[in-house]
Amino acid sequence: MKRVNNADFDKLVDEITREVVARMNTSSGTPAAAPAKASAGGCGPGCCECADGRCVRECADRVKAVVTTGAGRITSGLGYIPRDLSIARTIDHTLLKPDGSAAEIAQLCREAREYHFASVCVNSAYVPLCADLLKGSDVAVCTVVGFPLGASPAEVKAYEAQLAIQNGASEIDMVMNIGAIKSHDVKGLHHDISTVVKTCHAHSVICKVILETSKLSDEEKVIACQVAKVAGADFVKTSTGFGGGGATVGDIALMRKVVGPDIGVKASGGVRTYQDAQALVQAGATRIGASAGVAIVKAERGEQVGSAGKGY
Repeated sequence: MKRVNNADFDKLVDEITREVVARMNTSSGTPAAAPAKASAGGCGPGCCECADGRCVRECADRVKAVVTTGAGRITSGLGYIPRDLSIARTIDHTLLKPDGSAAEIAQLCREAREYHFASVCVNSAYVPLCADLLKGSDVAVCTVVGFPLGASPAEVKAYEAQLAIQNGASEIDMVMNIGAIKSHDVKGLHHDISTVVKTCHAHSVICKVILETSKLSDEEKVIACQVAKVAGADFVKTSTGFGGGGATVGDIALMRKVVGPDIGVKASGGVRTYQDAQALVQAGATRIGASAGVAIVKAERGEQVGSAGKGY
C-alpha cells in the first residue's frame, strides 16, 4: 500500500474538512429527525413490540420501567431519540475539583443512587471508593484520564485508563492532545485517541474524548470529531470544565452534525439548570456532565431548587 506523506495527508484533511464545513453550512436545522410515529395514536402495537427499536422513541413509559428495574442500556434503532425520559439518565454526576473529599464523593454516590444518574464522574483516585459505594446499582463509574490538560503521552493515558478499569471504572473520559491539533498533527492526534480507545474497548469500557472546545476553532472542532470517530471513540465531549469555557448549544449542534447518529455527544462545563440541559439535549447531546445534577432533576420535577453546582 502506498504510504501517504505528511503534505498529502494534510491536504487530504483540509479537503475533508472543507467538505464537511460546506455541508454544514448548506444544510438546515438539527440532525435528521427520527421517523414518524407508527400510528396517529402514538404507541401502536407494532411500536410497542420494539422489534426495530422504535420503543425507545414512542413507548417512553415501557422504557422508563425497564431502566428503573436496572437496565444500563436500551437497544434502539438508529436515529430513534428517546422522548419523555427523565433527564437524570443522561447525567454524569460530576465532582472533579482537586480538593474534593471522600465525604463529598460519598454524597455524590448517594445522590447518584437516589436519582438514578447515568454515572458519577470523578478523579481516578476515587474510582475504588465509587465502585464500592455503587455496587449493585444502575449507576456507572466514570473517571478522567490525561486530565485536565491532555498533554501527557498516549501511553501514559492508556495506563491511567487501564488502572482505573482494574479499580472498577466502566467509562473513561480522556482529554485529547489539544497541542496536536494546534500543530496540525492529525496522525499524532489519532494515535493519542486510538491508544486509549483500544485499551478501553479491550475491557468493554466506554471511551469519551474531551475536545476542550473553548480552545478550538470550528475547523479544529470538525477535525477533532472526525479523528475521534475514526479512532473508534464512543462519545465526543465538549469540555473539562477547567479550560476557560464550557458547553454551548452551537458546539453540540456542530459536533452532532460531524459525528452523525452513530456515537454519543456529551455536553460538559457550565451546565447548571434544567433549561441548559434541555437545550443541549435538543441540540444533539446524549449525555450531560454536571455537578448540578440534583438541581437539574429537581427542576424537571417541579421541586424547589437550591443553589446549583459549578456545572462540571
